[in-house]
Amino acid sequence: MTATAQPITDTDDLFIPLPCGTRLAARLWHPQRPDPVPAVLEFIPYRKRDATLARDEAIHPWMAARGYACLRVDLRGAGDSEGLYDDEYSAQELRDACDVIAWIAAQDWCSGTVGMMGKSWGGFNALQTAALAPPALKAVVTVCSSTDRFADDIHFKGGCLLGANFDWGSLMLSYAARPADPLLRPDWRADWLRRLETLPHAAALWAGHQTRDAYWRHGSVCEDYAAIRAPVLTIGGWADNYMNTPAHLVENLSVPAKAILGPWVHQYPHQAVPAPRIGFLAEMCRWWDRWLKDIPNGAEDLPPYRVFMQDSAPPDACAAEMPGRWLAESLPSPRVTPLTLSLGGDGRLGGEGAPDATIATPQHLGAMAGEYFPMGLGGEMAGDQAGDDALSVCFEMDCPDGLALMGRADLTLTLSADQPFGFIVARLCDVAPDGRSRRIAHGMLNLHHRADPPAPLQPGQPVTVRFALDQMAHRLAPGHCLRLALSNSYWPFLTPSPAPVRLRLSGGQITLPAHAGPALDWAFPPPEPAPEPTQETLAPGQESRVLHHDLISGERALEITRESPRLRHPDHGLEHESRQHTRWRIHPDDPLSCRADVVWEQRFARGEGWAVRTHVEASQTLSPGHIHLRARLEAFETGPEGQETRVLARNFQADVPRRHV
Repeated sequence: MTATAQPITDTDDLFIPLPCGTRLAARLWHPQRPDPVPAVLEFIPYRKRDATLARDEAIHPWMAARGYACLRVDLRGAGDSEGLYDDEYSAQELRDACDVIAWIAAQDWCSGTVGMMGKSWGGFNALQTAALAPPALKAVVTVCSSTDRFADDIHFKGGCLLGANFDWGSLMLSYAARPADPLLRPDWRADWLRRLETLPHAAALWAGHQTRDAYWRHGSVCEDYAAIRAPVLTIGGWADNYMNTPAHLVENLSVPAKAILGPWVHQYPHQAVPAPRIGFLAEMCRWWDRWLKDIPNGAEDLPPYRVFMQDSAPPDACAAEMPGRWLAESLPSPRVTPLTLSLGGDGRLGGEGAPDATIATPQHLGAMAGEYFPMGLGGEMAGDQAGDDALSVCFEMDCPDGLALMGRADLTLTLSADQPFGFIVARLCDVAPDGRSRRIAHGMLNLHHRADPPAPLQPGQPVTVRFALDQMAHRLAPGHCLRLALSNSYWPFLTPSPAPVRLRLSGGQITLPAHAGPALDWAFPPPEPAPEPTQETLAPGQESRVLHHDLISGERALEITRESPRLRHPDHGLEHESRQHTRWRIHPDDPLSCRADVVWEQRFARGEGWAVRTHVEASQTLSPGHIHLRARLEAFETGPEGQETRVLARNFQADVPRRHV
């Protein structure tokens, strides 16, 4: 049971001094009581006063009313904080996190114990800060995060360069270019110019580290799980691409670790789609009560792995709800038995003979893969895979009695290539009798990364490779078919190879995690009611996601447009809105035709006397030897007389050698 709600105070103009003299902007929600209380920190770059305001106000006041001091702190160089942004999860960022925790613990309103929580960036740095073991940090809640920055983040997967690396780097250029609020920072303009003059286009930096080198090992907590001494509650979603972290943490941490995996996209589970949502705040409060207040509530005795096993349902990139049920499991689960099936020469899983197939899929295969971290209902989740399946090399197994799977499938393939490079993508799909195909899990391997250190292939020489697909929990309905689809293209999810590649498949097997039951069902409390929004909507947002096929040139394109609502805070009058337009293009026969273009625009205003605008245009193109990245950042200011003036323009150019991609 959680504590009864109590009155709170809300301070939105707090500045935390760091030992170096830099001040970080914070918002503090605190219960109205004289005795000190534990604190909870969320530490992210996404602007507490506007961008994450609605999300913050749906979490932190609720927790503060249950007896916690909750702080939402902007990173150095972000939002209203001083200093300069350098990179994600940098050594400076993690030092700052430790310093902020020490400052919080020393305040007279804090009992001296601190928890750290967050989603995505905040989930990453919560784990990474825990690995540094600051004395006051006693527990962590991490949502949609990773233990391995190279293998399981937005840059590389299976050694393949993700299309999202470019997309995310361009987005961060736009995000980090936003100024502080003049009402909180009288020096906002000079600070803004310093930000604009020093910002990196980090996509090039990330693309250049094509092996699991020291850059990626920094911040990858899998390097030393024992360094984490604070109990961890970890949460992920099947529609997100951070679904592997909960199992990694439960299986490897020596401190108490509990996991929840739902059907969700990249959102907190009391707000995420597809439903069912859960009472995430109550779950988190129970965790804090146990480890920050030392209340014996049995949190350490919860099942290690509470997982939503999804049922067969039609594929839907905008699914609002997912059928299935919650299970309480341990890892490894006694209800999971390995089921090993050969890839038969007859195209069957468990079939007869050895396969003899050529994998040379067209470059546009993958358009229904969905985004790396979908955020909502805008067609971002994986759609019907039937079209991509038809272009792939497939192996199938009928499931007249149904089939339940929970865990990771391991795939072993014997391949030869006609080039020294290439990659392989495997999708496991639930195929309905009407032919619609829903992706259950996928995995991929850059064939350079079949060994450590990575090395080119010898054309024509067979190699045997093994890799795992992502975690899953799925139950195929009786009469459905399990399909393994193999391709060597996956656009725009993956950056294409330097030239068309033909892979000859001459052997293979897959080991499936067959779930037998019976299993213990679990029930979560319903999600907490959302508070009334503080910000006023001045104009609605809109979005579209369109696939194009030019019937003359043959070119394929995916065009994405998102316009946020225009919002205003009634207390201090700040208005903000953003716009994104992304276009991915490729020709089915030519991997070097792959091009990505993105435009990001951010606008802020207050009344008629002040407005600023940032405009980012970025592109990524390919040649046999390089990844070519270009970007232009422009910043504009509108003064009291309504005249817009450009205050800065910067061009970015990088030609990243293709050593292993």
